[in-house]
Amino acid sequence: MLYPLKFEPVLKDKIWGGTKLKRLFNKAATSDKLGESWELSGYEADESVVTNGFLTGNNLPELIEIYMGELVGDKIYDEFGLYFPLLFKLIDANENLSIQVHPGDEIAAERHNSFGKTEMWYVIDADPGAVLIIGFKNDCSRDEYLVALEKGHVEDLLQKVPVTKGDVFFIPAGLVHAIGKGVVVAEIQQSSDITYRIYDFKRTDDQGNERELHTEEALDVIQFEASKNPKINYNLLTNEITPVVNCQYFTTNILHFNQYLTRNYASINSFVAYMCMEGNFVIEFSGEKTIVNKGDTILIPACIDELNLIPDNDVTLLEVYISEN
Repeated sequence: MLYPLKFEPVLKDKIWGGTKLKRLFNKAATSDKLGESWELSGYEADESVVTNGFLTGNNLPELIEIYMGELVGDKIYDEFGLYFPLLFKLIDANENLSIQVHPGDEIAAERHNSFGKTEMWYVIDADPGAVLIIGFKNDCSRDEYLVALEKGHVEDLLQKVPVTKGDVFFIPAGLVHAIGKGVVVAEIQQSSDITYRIYDFKRTDDQGNERELHTEEALDVIQFEASKNPKINYNLLTNEITPVVNCQYFTTNILHFNQYLTRNYASINSFVAYMCMEGNFVIEFSGEKTIVNKGDTILIPACIDELNLIPDNDVTLLEVYISEN
């Protein structure tokens, strides 16, 4: 019988990474440049491997091959087969990330035989004065953009949004964006690693080389219209569901709770992923208990209709699944 699954994070050092994922979540960093922790992934050579129960040592595609719709949901298995459709990350921007944009499904399929990349961010931590770059301040023409890019002034066209802990942002494919220095986010995205880098602050690597830019590829992907309200406003409820994102690729709710909570998923026909942002709790299912600590990501198989969440203290949890649209 399937059960709540825990996985070994895939840790990735980045030129812009830092030490906060180790400090905040006890991730096993081997350097002071840990930029990303891929918490739940079926992506190519970075497939997540189970660390609890009798399925320990199996990776995510192997589990899908064996359990099919029982694990991910029948409709999701019919559409994606062995490919796990979402990717869950923790990201520490110790320095500014490059300004970038992602293609949608059509262009990604045509150019890269890949899915597109629509994503969302939940801000876990932010230094005073930290910002995200999200979209253009005003409507912009292609020519205006190219002139600013050539002169190194593209930042002047873009919207810088101050951020604090708990902020949520939805980043559809085509929206120019960057995570600013001093921000830690949980990222939920389509399972794609296609990124068009449009500006990188003229940074160089250890050999003095600037990173590759993808100016031409990005031009027919970028949304040049102004992005007026990139932040999702919500009122956080306690011991109830707080919906924050509902798109064709994923649905995300915030669960903030400090008392026993029962969740029933019989109607959704999808796996559910939990990302624990604050606190510790226990998942109780079929007489067994799974301990979940801050920073853990748990996969709840689609065949589990109901389970109980028992908090040790105040818990903040991202609950993610794929709705039947």
